[in-house]
Amino acid sequence: MSLEATVTLRKGELALSAELAVESGTVVALLGPNAAGKTTLLRALAGLIPLDGGRVVLDGSVLDDPAAGVHVPTERRPVGVVFQDYLLFPHLSVLENVAFGLRSRGASRSAARAAAQAWLERVGLERCAALKPRALSGGQAQRAALARALATDPRLLLLDEPLAAMDAGARADLRRALSRHLAAYEGTCLVITHDPIEAMTLADKLVVLEAGRVVQTGTPGELSSHPRSRYVADLLGLNLYRGRAEDRAVVLPHGHRLVAADPLPLSGDVFAVIPPRAVALHRAPPEGSPRNVWRGVVEDLDVIGNHVRAHVSGELPIIAEVTHGAVASMHLDDGGPVFVSVKAVEVEVYEA
Repeated sequence: MSLEATVTLRKGELALSAELAVESGTVVALLGPNAAGKTTLLRALAGLIPLDGGRVVLDGSVLDDPAAGVHVPTERRPVGVVFQDYLLFPHLSVLENVAFGLRSRGASRSAARAAAQAWLERVGLERCAALKPRALSGGQAQRAALARALATDPRLLLLDEPLAAMDAGARADLRRALSRHLAAYEGTCLVITHDPIEAMTLADKLVVLEAGRVVQTGTPGELSSHPRSRYVADLLGLNLYRGRAEDRAVVLPHGHRLVAADPLPLSGDVFAVIPPRAVALHRAPPEGSPRNVWRGVVEDLDVIGNHVRAHVSGELPIIAEVTHGAVASMHLDDGGPVFVSVKAVEVEVYEA
């Protein structure tokens, strides 16, 4: 295990208590709503914020252990950090920025510059070596910051929303470039992101932090199959409900019942998840025998590629994914009342 961390600290109103265990060669995406504690956790791992309790161990070396009086200063940790705004030194050239970490760790000027030049070639910035950061585009600055972080051969790489400053047109290209660099990185990497596409494409594992606590950890597929909070469900575009299992149904707090296909081998509190693609909308009561039918009102439409997501309010709010043809034929863009139907076989139930 490359990184084993238990981080406990308080910063303002945030009470952070999080555990991480990550193997070498793994990229972890750290997700969560605003003020969940993601950046605070990264800064604590970098040694920029002292721990109140817990322990941080990287490749068998203890970096933090307040109980034992251990705190390795940031500059002595084998950790590379890329902040959201990159924090390149404005008075230094790009080459000098990348060489800075090596020089601060004792490398000679010539050795540091040679290594920095090699890294600039790896990230495609060799022609920008003599430029100052203000002359770089956003994408170039991002790559320069990444090269500076990787030049010191860190065992832990921390990236705080590395693509947040990019415009939509550049983000896809930079995401692919970053993915290539991370695939060749042999250490452990934690990436903060709010973008589910970035999380899915960059990371091997997702860790969801809410209110200072880790609420779910797993692969993208595992989180999609069994989301354990409303934030996770919304992030992955799923409808998630919590209720009580009763025979073939999940009874929700307001009394609505979601019927599943088979008797539930569970009792007590459960989650029910319904993918938006499994939700059908009708202007009149549906024909056939769908087990779950209720009334709602179309409040909003979001176009996502070849489909449209309809946000339906009412006794059981839900998101339906429909075709552009369905929007036109049912005049869903006018809003108004609809009937919602979901087949029992599409309701997946698991323990809360």
